[in-house]
Amino acid sequence: MRRLRYNVAMSLDGYIADSQERFDWIPNDDAVDFATLFARVDTFVLGRRTYETVLANGEPPWQPGTRVYVVSRTLDEGSHEGINIVRDDPVALARSLRHEAGDGEIWLFGGGQLFAELLAADQVDSVELTIVPVLLGGGVPVVTHLPERKRLELTDSHVYPSGMMALYYTVPSASD
Repeated sequence: MRRLRYNVAMSLDGYIADSQERFDWIPNDDAVDFATLFARVDTFVLGRRTYETVLANGEPPWQPGTRVYVVSRTLDEGSHEGINIVRDDPVALARSLRHEAGDGEIWLFGGGQLFAELLAADQVDSVELTIVPVLLGGGVPVVTHLPERKRLELTDSHVYPSGMMALYYTVPSASD
């Protein structure tokens, strides 16, 4: 089974974007090995707001040929070349992607609301948070409302020279 991971930078007070939906507060730390991070990923899943924020703030992190699914009920399917617009159940999408053959990983890229929905449905295998030493005071939360608590198990951590700290968790309740 392929792994679906939620990997995101987060402020110390729990936000993945500021109140203007920007993420220019995340430092560019040369010690972060983005090549290795992206090498395992062959599929991205993100919500509409995250997709639009990424496009507004520069180059998207995915390479040409990478599968990208944007969960949206409002985006026009024809106007986003190379992007798969998903209007239906994101849980069914995640379940289907996780059960495909292969060993490439699925990156749930930002989106606290989509993360909450997939986590509640036991479709998230790991949560990887890089905590940035900044307090934003508001913005887009790392996760929105959950119907119940979700237990995570810490598997690794790493402190970067910039003061960022990466925390890696598995989600024991993730379903097969």
